[in-house]
Amino acid sequence: MQYDLDTLIDRRCTESAKWRRYGDDVLPLWVADMDFPSPEPVVRALCERVEHGIFGYATEPDALREVTVERLARRYGWNVSPEALVFIPGVVTGLNMACHAVAEPGGSVFVQTPVYGPFLGVASHAGMEREEMALTRQADGTYCVDMDLMAAAMSERCRAFLLCNPHNPVGRVYREDELADMAALCLERGAVIVSDEIHCDFVYDGHRHVPIASLSPEVAARTITLLAPSKTYNVAGLCCAVAIIPDPELRRAFSAARRGLVPGVNVMGYVAALAAYRDGQEWLDQVLAYLQANRDHLAGAVAEALPGVSMAVPEGTYLGWLDCRAIDLPGGPGEFFLREAKVALGDGAGFGPGGEGFVRLNYGCCRGLLDDALARMARALEVVPVA
Repeated sequence: MQYDLDTLIDRRCTESAKWRRYGDDVLPLWVADMDFPSPEPVVRALCERVEHGIFGYATEPDALREVTVERLARRYGWNVSPEALVFIPGVVTGLNMACHAVAEPGGSVFVQTPVYGPFLGVASHAGMEREEMALTRQADGTYCVDMDLMAAAMSERCRAFLLCNPHNPVGRVYREDELADMAALCLERGAVIVSDEIHCDFVYDGHRHVPIASLSPEVAARTITLLAPSKTYNVAGLCCAVAIIPDPELRRAFSAARRGLVPGVNVMGYVAALAAYRDGQEWLDQVLAYLQANRDHLAGAVAEALPGVSMAVPEGTYLGWLDCRAIDLPGGPGEFFLREAKVALGDGAGFGPGGEGFVRLNYGCCRGLLDDALARMARALEVVPVA
């Protein structure tokens, strides 16, 4: 079926955190939550489950492991056993469980900044120190990992390396050779790789997502990969994710890290995940094409209509990382655009060192909303001098 992705659906009348955080006069492009309706097979499966009328404790659907494993093999050439899958309520939950699973006194967690905000607090939650390095911003605005800097910054105390790929917020999709270099250093230092790959389905032409655990059996044995249908199919509120952990001992440690605090997945989350992974590809193909067009449109608008702002074209995700450092924006770019343009963006300072002076813009929305936001931002910049 053909999906209508151009119509803006009113979400202010719902419990939407995205649309209710700010006033009715603000356009919200801040949180990574698309405005597209979820796939029809997902909606239909949820309606059928609601009509059943009983919502007791849930166990995973019989077919969910098989469907997930088949999907990983088909899309990424990554063969995993059904036993390697552990279903959890969310990827951020999985990040924290993983670090609790490997925590030890005096240990550390390694992160690369700027990065998705919850990465920054995981070490302290697990009673460990945080080690970090800055991603290298190149002349064209893209980012890379300087392996000499990474080797110098990662100590022998490191117990976990938190990888974000595709990267939120900078939009990189790491090449196989880059992943191999990072994996080799982690194996050398004895660090478990905890790979957030939640945006793996949003990769654009000319790029390919490579699960880091697919590099070799040795890397797989030291990797916890975190995935979810939540971003891909816009069902984040239903709270279902999966940790893929091929090594049995590491998997047991991860499961033990629930510690009576992490619940199982709810019944509707399971229903949505199965329907999405089994029947959602047609929808995803259309959304991905729409997002790529939005990405290109955004890149053109930034270059032509936002003086002093620049953006490297994202290789993946549906998030633009806008560099506003050439302009003196009172209060910082996030506050400025919220106050002067009534557009809510993710302020770069919240993504850790290296994020200051940037904003993250979610273009997972209809083109009309994106254009409205860009026009507001352009008007707000008319009186701001460029350095």
